[in-house]
Amino acid sequence: MSAASADAASVGAVTRQELPLVRADRVHKRFLHEGREVEILVDIDLTIESGEMLSIVGPSGAGKSTLLHILGTLDLPTSGRILYGEEDVTRLPGARLADFRNRHLGFVFQFHHLLPEFTALENVMMPGLIRGTARIEMDKKARALLEEVGLSHRLTHRPGELSGGEQQRVALARALVLDPRLVLADEPTGNLDSKTSEAMHDLLFSLNRTRGTTFLVVTHSRELAGLMPRVVSMRDGRIEADDRKVVARAPAAGPPARLAAAGAAPAP
Repeated sequence: MSAASADAASVGAVTRQELPLVRADRVHKRFLHEGREVEILVDIDLTIESGEMLSIVGPSGAGKSTLLHILGTLDLPTSGRILYGEEDVTRLPGARLADFRNRHLGFVFQFHHLLPEFTALENVMMPGLIRGTARIEMDKKARALLEEVGLSHRLTHRPGELSGGEQQRVALARALVLDPRLVLADEPTGNLDSKTSEAMHDLLFSLNRTRGTTFLVVTHSRELAGLMPRVVSMRDGRIEADDRKVVARAPAAGPPARLAAAGAAPAP
């Protein structure tokens, strides 16, 4: 390879490395309701870098969850593009889009959606088992993740035997088990009491620091939004503000201590 070619390849590699993790480019979403077109998202431009933590806030009906679903490829925009690196995922056929989502994205919702007949360990293993990954490999990964979120003592418990906070931590471990590029969380503490919510907030930050996981969190929680280094505010389907700040937090040293105390007893 000539020196010029080597330089060009080096520049290309740097450019690829500097691409954002995901970019929404002039995204619109419209629905037809009783013969009338309703615009849910209007001209959304948003860039998320690898390793970021950001929250999306705004009043009900602002379009927060719709934007999360589109960024997570659970829905498609009416117009505009969603790019992961250089790939426009809005152009992928259904099967390839589903494969991309399963390989690269994780989800946590307000309701944990755990399978009630399976243990915590089995629930965390499930995404890998569905993909055909060897059971012994998924067992090892799931055990390590449950220990990381402070639930090594709950491996064989079913969801009904866990508290609300513990159920959400199992759901978070399940979202992480395939090492996603991005975890999208829609009101992950919406059903939790304040103490358990605070422990979950600590856990999200701990995982971001120790694993480098990128988190996008839709929330009504002023406490959680206030902790985030970046807060995107929405109103009437538009991004109203995109605020960034430096948040000083102590280094993580394993699961936050509050996890053991928060929601230790099964929910009644």
